[in-house]
Amino acid sequence: MSYQVKEISTKPFDGQKPGTSGLRKRVKVFQQEHYTENFIQAIFDSIKAEGATLVIGGDGRYFSPETVQTILKIGSANGVKKLIIGKDSILSTPAASNVIRKYKADGGILLTASHNPGGPNNDFGIKYNVSNGGPAPENVTNKIYEITKTIQRYKVIEADPVDLSVIGKARYGPTEVQIIDSVADYVELLQDIFDFQLIKDFLQNNAASFRILFDGLHGVTGPYARAILVDTLGLPEASIQNCVALPDFGGGHPDPNLTYAHSLVEVVEAKNIQFGAASDGDGDRNMIYGKDAFVTPSDSVAIIADWAHVIPYFKKGGVKGLARSMPTSKAIDLVAQKKGLEYFEVPTGWKFFGNLMDAGRLSICGEESFGTGSDHIREKDGIWAIMAWLNIIAAANKESPNELIGIKELLKKHYAIYGRSFFSRYDYEEVSSEGANKLVALLDGAITSSSLANKTYKSKSTNQDFTIASVTNFSYTDPIDGSVSKNQGQVVLFDDGSRVVFRLSGTGSAGATVRLYVERYVGPEAGEKVLAGDTAEGLKGLIEVALEISNLKEFLGRDEPTVIT
Repeated sequence: MSYQVKEISTKPFDGQKPGTSGLRKRVKVFQQEHYTENFIQAIFDSIKAEGATLVIGGDGRYFSPETVQTILKIGSANGVKKLIIGKDSILSTPAASNVIRKYKADGGILLTASHNPGGPNNDFGIKYNVSNGGPAPENVTNKIYEITKTIQRYKVIEADPVDLSVIGKARYGPTEVQIIDSVADYVELLQDIFDFQLIKDFLQNNAASFRILFDGLHGVTGPYARAILVDTLGLPEASIQNCVALPDFGGGHPDPNLTYAHSLVEVVEAKNIQFGAASDGDGDRNMIYGKDAFVTPSDSVAIIADWAHVIPYFKKGGVKGLARSMPTSKAIDLVAQKKGLEYFEVPTGWKFFGNLMDAGRLSICGEESFGTGSDHIREKDGIWAIMAWLNIIAAANKESPNELIGIKELLKKHYAIYGRSFFSRYDYEEVSSEGANKLVALLDGAITSSSLANKTYKSKSTNQDFTIASVTNFSYTDPIDGSVSKNQGQVVLFDDGSRVVFRLSGTGSAGATVRLYVERYVGPEAGEKVLAGDTAEGLKGLIEVALEISNLKEFLGRDEPTVIT
């Protein structure tokens, strides 16, 4: 049977440049006539669409079902052979990465704006992943962008919409369509990685003294958490909350940090829950939080790396190497050094980890932005990190049957061996782009002129002195493909090893976001009381100095950050 391919005339839209995590804009921008169609056609024009098998899914945010139907129209007209689609257009980002790899697809289109709010007045996003299951590298995203600047037409086949709620096979024009269970493949993957029986035994044997609460923040991970925690591990329904995925995330901000995951924090503290966890809109981020015990993402990945030997996946395959994004604290470096493992410092963006994984040089990695993962897929993975913690806690308790080991105890043991990197991030969201650029220009000028070198600043509140050793702009040469990434963030390094990092972030859809990262290392010899100290107090003097050096409050017109993590 032949199908009529129509060519629709169009014209380019400005600003369709995908970033590290795809193209993110307000929903109303994507709803403009031809806007979404242009970008999807540009994706198909930039890859070998004829005969391709692609995976389609996303976090279920507002405007997703319509966009899946648009992909069907344009994909079929461009000769796509098969589309594998998550039921109801749902596939978490980690689950999509797994499906691409498991079914050897040529790539995937993910409809997500990650942790950004959803709904008709908020954000939408389209992201392309390549055949390894990871985000498209710059040579692919640049090609997509170049096509969007000159596009004159897109192709469609008009046919009846596919019912996305029915699992099974269908057709759209000449294209085979397979609607799959969004959760099953991912649960199977995790069962191959972790010791589910060990975790289940521990949780059942300590049901009264070690309770769990997972908060889905009404993002995509709700169904996954239910399938794992309730259906597989046998935990009560009360172990999960906000686990119905909603197009607007229940009106909340699905970002698992102390500010936006307050629904988790409040219940954990009020009910004395030993292990709390949350994930974000598309399921690639996580937060670990127990009663009076918050785990920074930097500490989380370091502890997972230190305990990797108790996780079956790493028992079997070993740990090849460790890595972190540049702004992330150096806690994982210390683990690598102690264990004699290769380790890497890369720019922000999971694709940099993917290159190292594909080359067999990286097993466990993380970002301070609540992203943690391993080489089981090519995306960060929120549920994976949570299950890693449960596997580690179950194993630690098996080793110490007379002492209940929880989050606080693991942190304490870790600091006693490795010391502690006091770490915090200040986010200044939707600030003036002009002010943000002035801040960056000031720091770039200091790098060029060396005007800050050897300069000492005194904190007024703590009376601490901080002497600047260097100011640099981080650049990275990929050891696998030789590509160079420049201007990845200004780094102010002090002579005591403390550092402050400034970055302009491109993950928002309006205004600019400036992120300030502050890190101060204290060795294990400082003793338990100092190592267990309050983060804000431990960093107070350094933060004061960072604000003074950068004139941040003046440039951004903000006295306080939007979010502190």
